[in-house]
Amino acid sequence: MMRSDGREKLEIRQCTITRNYLKHAEGSVLIEMGDTKVLCCATVEDKVPPWMKDSGRGWITAEYGLLPCSTATRTGREALKGKVSGRTSEIMRLIGRSLRSVVDMTTFPDRTIILDCDVIQADGGTRTASITGSFVAMIDALYALKQKGIITARPVSSYLAAISCGIWGNDILLDLTYDEDSQAQVDLNLVMTSKGEIVEIQGTAEGNPFTQEQFYKMMEASKAGIKQLIEIQKDALSGVTGIIWPDSLKTSVG
Repeated sequence: MMRSDGREKLEIRQCTITRNYLKHAEGSVLIEMGDTKVLCCATVEDKVPPWMKDSGRGWITAEYGLLPCSTATRTGREALKGKVSGRTSEIMRLIGRSLRSVVDMTTFPDRTIILDCDVIQADGGTRTASITGSFVAMIDALYALKQKGIITARPVSSYLAAISCGIWGNDILLDLTYDEDSQAQVDLNLVMTSKGEIVEIQGTAEGNPFTQEQFYKMMEASKAGIKQLIEIQKDALSGVTGIIWPDSLKTSVG
């Protein structure tokens, strides 16, 4: 099949990560995956949730939202509705637990890092772009704590990124756009570290069930895409030292 943007079936969209996008946040990143654009900002607060008080640990959490004109039809602000949708809540939990999976939170006790992910423009893969961009914003926030002498040990065990994959007709497609995702028979999201460790798999048959062989092929395609994204993260974070353990610098995904 010919994809609408001319990509090969297993080719990721052009990805650009721009650091220090905003002035005030400890870490701020604009990540662009094709026409999907997400602003990921990391803020450090000198407190933790009440249930973590005196635990000797810090905390990482995330918020996520679609800006009103990020989609073809205006999306109303959830704050005005007085409640967060189930989809939004699920994505926020996904981003938070993905980032926590690679961080030793004892290195910044009694502090919370909040990742705000605001989708400026949505064209599929907003949750995976949010994870990939938030990782870079989080590293900058941790680096700011290191510069202040608060962090003295390397807190991050490996790089982390995420990507979508799916089945459209008889084809496996990597990094789906909205049009592809909305028509795909299978939708899969993979979160993985640079060591090849799986953090989360979200896979659903929207039409016909998929086979184990198809699942393995989607996994291999996703791993290859994540390897490329991690290399882009490394280029973006060039010059940031003392945060990520050295054994994660050689990407073993793939």
